[in-house]
Amino acid sequence: MRTKMTNNHAIVIGGSMAGLVVARIMSDRFEQVTLIERDQFPSGAIPRKGIPQSRHIHVLLQQGQLILEQLFPGLGDEMIAAGAHPIDVAADMMWLTPAGWGVRFPSHLSMLGFSRDLLDWIIRRRLATINNIRFVEGCDVMGLLSNTDGTCVAGVSVRSHQQSHSGICEEEQIQADLVVDASGRTSKAPQWLRALDYQPPQETVLNAFLGYTSRLYRLPTDFQSDWKVVYLQAAPPTRTRAAAFMPLEENRWILTVYGGDHDYPPTDEAGLLEFVRSMPCPAIYNAIKDAEPLSEIYSYRGTENRWRHYERLPRYLEGFLVLGDAACTFNPVYGQGMTTAVLGASTLDECLHQQQQYRPDGDLTGLAKRFQKKLAKINAIPWLLATSEDYRYRGTEGEPPSLLTQLMHRYMDRVVQLTTNHTDVRLALLEVMHMLKPPATLFQPRIVIPVLKQLFKFNSAFLARTSHSEQAG
Repeated sequence: MRTKMTNNHAIVIGGSMAGLVVARIMSDRFEQVTLIERDQFPSGAIPRKGIPQSRHIHVLLQQGQLILEQLFPGLGDEMIAAGAHPIDVAADMMWLTPAGWGVRFPSHLSMLGFSRDLLDWIIRRRLATINNIRFVEGCDVMGLLSNTDGTCVAGVSVRSHQQSHSGICEEEQIQADLVVDASGRTSKAPQWLRALDYQPPQETVLNAFLGYTSRLYRLPTDFQSDWKVVYLQAAPPTRTRAAAFMPLEENRWILTVYGGDHDYPPTDEAGLLEFVRSMPCPAIYNAIKDAEPLSEIYSYRGTENRWRHYERLPRYLEGFLVLGDAACTFNPVYGQGMTTAVLGASTLDECLHQQQQYRPDGDLTGLAKRFQKKLAKINAIPWLLATSEDYRYRGTEGEPPSLLTQLMHRYMDRVVQLTTNHTDVRLALLEVMHMLKPPATLFQPRIVIPVLKQLFKFNSAFLARTSHSEQAG
């Protein structure tokens, strides 16, 4: 058990993945932790209004899985016991890249096939056993409280969805030493700061106008395949459609299809089947055409990348921190959101440990600025990966791609080409995608040299064809 902070009370706003993990971390540092959620938490692994994406495919990358296992020992085994499927991402996944099929081979890289509802429910159950964590459900945070000179946070004001005896939803003030906003994409933190005469953060937005549609199925009992997951990746700007198919607990399978550049998937049964049938590989269509639908067809289009630059604020409200989607949201189709949120919470844990060393008296001065700057470095890599791909769509709106991004596209196209027949290159790319290794891994000599050889062959062939055409002319 870690030594607790001298401070008494921490508030976490939002009960999604970022908020749940932060509450777990705070329980080791503060005497009391209050997690405030606008929804009423369901009693089982079922969807709730506050996570509209829960009905779509969710992926927990291996880095996120490792951190969660440290915070919740035995979580992976508990997930598997509840029906989650272990998946070797290099051997069990049929992945059609823009350059062709990724080579398959046994690896140490694994993930689990599960519903988002199952993961959240298991973690909430774990948190409920921690004595100093209190859930306050069905409440909206209306604003932040500050001390008398307005320099640091003093708590939050909340309004319950339940009316009082007089029929009025009255506001209540909850005092705290530290407030963490993990309320997601709809965070009101910029407005809260403005109300206290603090400058809200600048924003960077990039939108590829991508939407996705999902449905649950039960496959026929005689269905057989040599894969557990199929991922048919888009290849913009020419191929804007993609599809993924993955097993979940309770003998269910989830289909998620997406399209960029406003090529939104349909939400009717015939249209969805036709959309899947239009894919360059029939594997998913063959699996679902005779399968039993288990759910309605759900769609989601809030996929823009949005970075609220709290790391650039000229002045910080001490003791108020923002992380997860409340600080930086990525296009969800790249599967980075949950792992990035977990990494952000882990970074907060490190900053609190440092703060305790610098300020053993419990003073939190300087924590907000230091944390937001460190969080920005964590967010920079998944932001680069997501926006680089979104720039490939012709209709993407936002800042124009830099020359570096355009050069990266050409380089990564060659790296992906190598993943179709080089196991070591594919493994390196997967390790970067699962946030186990930095992107610089893809610029090591063992990868750069094959890429340069490939470029040399391509240029030589191009020059030869050009010369032949000129002679023929």
